[in-house]
Amino acid sequence: MSVVPVRTRFAPSPTGMFHVGGARSALYNWAVARQSAGKFVLRVEDTDTARNRPEWMEGIIQALAAIGIDSSDPAFEGPYLQSQSADRHRQAALQLYTSGRAYFCDCTREQLTERRESEHLGYDGFCRERGLEPARGRALRFRTPDDGETLVVDLIRGKPAFPNSAIEDFVIARGDGSPVFLLANVVDDLDQGITHVIRGEEHLSNTPKQQLLWEALGSAPPMWAHLPVLVNDKRQKLSKRRDKLALEDYLAEGFLPDALVNYLMLLGWGPGDDREIMPYPEMERLFRIEDVNTSPAFFDVKKLSAFNGEYIRALSEEAFVAACAPWLAGPHVPWRSDAFDPDVFAAVAPLAQTRLALLSEITGYVDFLFLDEPVFDEASWTKAMKPGAAQLLRDARTAYAAAAWRAETLKNVLIEVGERHGLKPGKAQAPVRVAVSGRTVGLPLFESLEVLGRDRTVQRLDAALARLTGP
Repeated sequence: MSVVPVRTRFAPSPTGMFHVGGARSALYNWAVARQSAGKFVLRVEDTDTARNRPEWMEGIIQALAAIGIDSSDPAFEGPYLQSQSADRHRQAALQLYTSGRAYFCDCTREQLTERRESEHLGYDGFCRERGLEPARGRALRFRTPDDGETLVVDLIRGKPAFPNSAIEDFVIARGDGSPVFLLANVVDDLDQGITHVIRGEEHLSNTPKQQLLWEALGSAPPMWAHLPVLVNDKRQKLSKRRDKLALEDYLAEGFLPDALVNYLMLLGWGPGDDREIMPYPEMERLFRIEDVNTSPAFFDVKKLSAFNGEYIRALSEEAFVAACAPWLAGPHVPWRSDAFDPDVFAAVAPLAQTRLALLSEITGYVDFLFLDEPVFDEASWTKAMKPGAAQLLRDARTAYAAAAWRAETLKNVLIEVGERHGLKPGKAQAPVRVAVSGRTVGLPLFESLEVLGRDRTVQRLDAALARLTGP
């Protein structure tokens, strides 16, 4: 008995945003295809010309590549454009009409609305037996079976049954002859040999209609798998009106692709043990679509950030420096373009690497090294510059002017100054840290001072004293 090769598909619309939910669906489809040496088909649903732009399709390919779905991989097929199959969609609509599985309807929108309000929730089958011929302005409706039920075999949700009596005779082609998405989607899946349709649960309600179309066109339906919805911290379905949804936005903020992939794979599925941080190849090996649960998956940005921090800390020093590069140059940085020193950054990079949750945070951690003077965070200034801070800064300035310029020595010197003022090390460090960096939180102080240098450190202590005491 021959085995049909697995063929999954990812069918986004080119609308300018690659939804994190779509990214998860793509990863699950990719894993199922590669596990069986099958194919992952990219099909762009571009029939809504008002919402499509050519550059957005390229954006989809780039976003897929960012999460490891590479168009050069043997498992990748496409991209195909749904619009290129328009003639085939019309042929399928005609086939359903000539076989008696569909009929034409000339009911106007107003007539439909009037009848729904008075008697029926859905279409009432008014034109079923009128025998209307094809004509412009007449929609083509699928003839849903009157009795029985449509049983959907879903790899995640079991076997939900849908009474056919609850499925209206739905439109499959508009009055201008153009097939609707529901039919186009089925025809494309059929023609491209798709064996598994893995998608979000919001499509489950359309599945019995699509399954009826598959059967009416003479083919067995694919294996269905409907993924749990993604929700925010209020357990509301993610919405572009209130939630950050675009994968590109997360990448631009400094989330590493590997961290995003790891986190997205776990939104509805787990490997069966307590592990969460793991490379994609291992997740792909362990993944089973049947093990995906049905409960809504909480898209927890805080947890994603924690994942990202783990991945940042796992980078080699060289890879970390390279990953930070986009946030250390360009018009968005607060220092002059000629002020950045790669060697200075390389000296503090290991200190910063242990602290970042997002790569974009690197700018705020190291800006004081490349600015002529620090930018003071006023809340930090108020918190650190308590009564007595001016004298402590004077004493620290005097001691640092003569001290050996090594981090350990600088630490010991400030401890001694703090003891003379009756301060514990942390309290003694705060005014100095704010004076040189502008804020109370940042890189380890004494290693930072060593890199900043004696002259610049003393200058900043003097400037902070002048700000405290006046000219």
